[in-house]
Amino acid sequence: MKQKFHYATISEAVEQLKAQGFTLDLSLENDHFKADGAVYPADEFEIVDLYRYEGASDPADEATAYALTSKSGLKGILVTGYGATADDEQAEETLKALHYKYQQAQQ
Repeated sequence: MKQKFHYATISEAVEQLKAQGFTLDLSLENDHFKADGAVYPADEFEIVDLYRYEGASDPADEATAYALTSKSGLKGILVTGYGATADDEQAEETLKALHYKYQQAQQ
C-alpha cells in the first residue's frame, strides 16, 4: 500500500484530510457508518487512503485514519484505535472487506 503523504501525527493527518474535503466524522457500527445522525451502508464506501500510527513505546497506542468516499460522493474520515472493533465482530469483518477492496485497487 502506497500512501500519498506522510503526516507526523494522527491529528495532522485528520486536519489535512478535512482540508481536502473529507468532512464527515464517521464511526463504524456493525456493517454501517454513522455521521451527524445519519446512517450509511459501509459497502457503499471505499478507502481512498489510510495512515497508520503506532506509539513509540507502546504498540497499544496504535491508530489508523481512513479517508473514505462513497459512491454518491460523500467524503469522510474514520479513525480507529488499537482493537477498536474487537468487541464488534461484524464491524471488524466490514473493515476487513474495505481493506480488501483497497488492496485490490492498489494492484
